[in-house]
Amino acid sequence: MENLYQGRISAIRQLMSRKGWDAVIISGSDPHSSEYPALRWKQVEWATGFTGEAGDVVITADHAGLWTDTRYFIQANEQLAGTGVELHKTRVPGQILIPEWLAEHAFSDSKDMVAVAIDGLCQGVSAVADLKNAFISAGREESSSESSSFRIISAPDMLEELWEDRPIIPQTPIITLGSDIVGEGRQSKLAWLRAEMAARGCDAMLVTALDEIAWLLNVRGSDIEYNPLVISYLLVSCDSVCWFVKKGNAMDTETRDSFSELRADGIDIQSYEDVSFNLQSQFEDGLVERLFVDPSTLNYDLYNILKNSQFSASVVEGESPVSLRKSIKNAAEIEGMIEVHEADGLAMEKFLYWLESCLADGIAISEWDAAVKLSGFRAEIPGYRGDSFETISAYGASAALPHYVTPRIGAPMLEARGLYLCDSGGQYMNGTTDITRTVPLGPCTMLEKEDYTLVLKGHIGLAMAVFPRGTAGCQLDALARIPLWHMRRNYGHGTGHGVGFFLGVHEGPQDIRQNFKRVAIAPGMITSNEPGIYREGMHGVRHESLVLCVEDECNEFGDWLRFETITLCHIDTSAIIVNLLTEAERQWLNAYNARVYEQLGPKLPRETAEWLEEKCKPI
Repeated sequence: MENLYQGRISAIRQLMSRKGWDAVIISGSDPHSSEYPALRWKQVEWATGFTGEAGDVVITADHAGLWTDTRYFIQANEQLAGTGVELHKTRVPGQILIPEWLAEHAFSDSKDMVAVAIDGLCQGVSAVADLKNAFISAGREESSSESSSFRIISAPDMLEELWEDRPIIPQTPIITLGSDIVGEGRQSKLAWLRAEMAARGCDAMLVTALDEIAWLLNVRGSDIEYNPLVISYLLVSCDSVCWFVKKGNAMDTETRDSFSELRADGIDIQSYEDVSFNLQSQFEDGLVERLFVDPSTLNYDLYNILKNSQFSASVVEGESPVSLRKSIKNAAEIEGMIEVHEADGLAMEKFLYWLESCLADGIAISEWDAAVKLSGFRAEIPGYRGDSFETISAYGASAALPHYVTPRIGAPMLEARGLYLCDSGGQYMNGTTDITRTVPLGPCTMLEKEDYTLVLKGHIGLAMAVFPRGTAGCQLDALARIPLWHMRRNYGHGTGHGVGFFLGVHEGPQDIRQNFKRVAIAPGMITSNEPGIYREGMHGVRHESLVLCVEDECNEFGDWLRFETITLCHIDTSAIIVNLLTEAERQWLNAYNARVYEQLGPKLPRETAEWLEEKCKPI
């Protein structure tokens, strides 16, 4: 008997047969290449049951496969069981990605024409270019009359007829942030962007990434869970700004007031669906002559409309300058982030004290109970706007899944032994937090202690880094891995990602990972420091804090930069094998814990402060 997801894949194959498609690619993203899509665009989850944040699906007549990376291997194997969907592993040696797999493995050489259908709204231009290049490299020609040709068919919302009760595009309240909070007004940001456009020989830019739009306009919403974003497009020209946003007629007071403020600043507000029509009108009326777009975030459907028009030669492609500018926080943003991390640290310490006290008293607590309690402590902080992602509350073997989803019903119970991993964060009006603490709940095995200590050594190594200006994150990544490598251990995810200011908890363009990416870590960037280790069926360890890149000193060898850890929450020393730490590592840890107590102790309730003082004693 078919299960739910086998039935859905069968329905997709029937659709393919009616349409004459040989393969379908289902993207895990949305029309804006967002990492976290709204419910409407969780098409991978609808088709396969896989709930990970990164994954794409390919369906052919005789194969269904999910491509995802090392963070989700265990989860994918569990969730795909019985669906008939095969896991294809990425970010591993010998990986075969979707374009190469389709071009080289999916079809026999005898098949003259291959038709691959995509949801053009949810496939980025760059991804489609990779697909075309793979087919060409395999000896096929695009849409020719010759043999061995291929066609890429854009079928926007292809699953609409199959997906009953598909969620609509969300429309949540919109707020605006003043310069006192974000440090720079939207007019200043737009003036900067116009200068960037001019430098590229363009008189307009279509901004398609949601976090870039929110940053430019100083607007926030909640169209995507945990992300304070508004689903929209933004067209900036030399003398006008048009924001294409989906908001109903019956708007709430916050949104009405925000729209009035934006209009007063010269922002024309139009319907989300009118973006393609407006772009063509702008070209036809001569209002736009050269349009700049970023193919990494522009969806293929909109790109096709632009490139198939008579004005296609006027579309200039390149990397958006907004991402880098946004990543370098100004003084007001840095001040807000530091303030909010102190408040968030207080919530964390209250939570950890509560957790330890309950276990000591024999009170039953599940992973889900702990997650809810922590959100409750954060909700007490002024300016709290929700969590920044779904809390990963994982005990024992659960923590072996780097992106474990804590079940609401039937969650494992915490016990007074072993390791508990809690990865969480908050969205606040003056910043975004992301923190992981692995907590010894009682006696730990020697292997648990070894892993705990080695990961901590990597965390400290990166936190203490001093490096010349221009150093990229990929050049720093090994600092966090060396202690593990020496013991022939490793982890599959990146070591660090950028964090926005009351924006996405994951942002670029900088990161700290093994992939070769030449974006330099620059002063003002806030990045996570989160090495880990995961043993399937046993335990997982991750130590994560956010670090701010700051100026260090300048000498005859160049300009030097370093990190300041802005996360404030003690690191438990009870599971550390002290003789594995160097003197420098021990001094850093003692100094960090001392700073945590010095800043947070006076602001905590007396019993919690006394508990924290014990936790922060030097080793």
